[in-house]
Amino acid sequence: MRSPALFLAHGSPILAIEDNAYTAFLGKLGEGIRPQAVVVFTAHWMTRQPTVSAVKGTYDMIYDFSGFPRELYEVVYLARGSVEWAERVRSHLAGVTAEVAVDSTRGLDHGSWVLLHRLFPNADIPVVQASVVPWWTPKQLFQLGEALRPLRDEGVMIIGSGGTVHNLMALRWEGHAEADAWAMAFDDWLLSQSAAHSEEVFEYENKAPYAKQAVPTPEHLAPYWIAYGAGDRGGAPRVLFREYQHGNLSLMAVTF
Repeated sequence: MRSPALFLAHGSPILAIEDNAYTAFLGKLGEGIRPQAVVVFTAHWMTRQPTVSAVKGTYDMIYDFSGFPRELYEVVYLARGSVEWAERVRSHLAGVTAEVAVDSTRGLDHGSWVLLHRLFPNADIPVVQASVVPWWTPKQLFQLGEALRPLRDEGVMIIGSGGTVHNLMALRWEGHAEADAWAMAFDDWLLSQSAAHSEEVFEYENKAPYAKQAVPTPEHLAPYWIAYGAGDRGGAPRVLFREYQHGNLSLMAVTF
């Protein structure tokens, strides 16, 4: 059975211990999927060339945040790596760029384990963590995803973990903030252009409404392009979940 290509917002690390509509969605999503392996491109691992984790045994945890409740630092997700699947991922990526590195020591950052902890709480599926190169163009990142598309037929689930609207300086912390129109407008444009397979989507910085406000830095949007590229050829993105925290922090889940 073909495994999905997904873009999943990882939001705040607090999602690992907080119960809300999004965490409930992630739990149900994971219950309906049983991949052979999971490849996670995380916005919190930025490198100068594509890099995959080839970890023997269990990943270490990386708590790459501060100022959160102690309980969050006590979460342990015992994901196991797979040198074999990492090599398969590396070889497919090498068809796009010869510069693919392998890392055998890096642990899981919160862009990976927060989602995996909710999707597959038993940590019983092999995980290959992969970096993003946010300085590459969206089209180049899309092509990385395309290279991995055949692995889906072997039961490999592709996840891009980031956030389409991710501007921490614009968050509104007071009470239950209504979703900002500019954040929704950016996501609407991104989804519609992706569905139309328009080349303009790759020029979002100049074409999309509120692009600089929604994407002040590119690393959290980078996984979107990879998941989009790994999706079904000619298919349209389908929104599985969409919500905004603190006015504009996008919690969006999209299948391609």
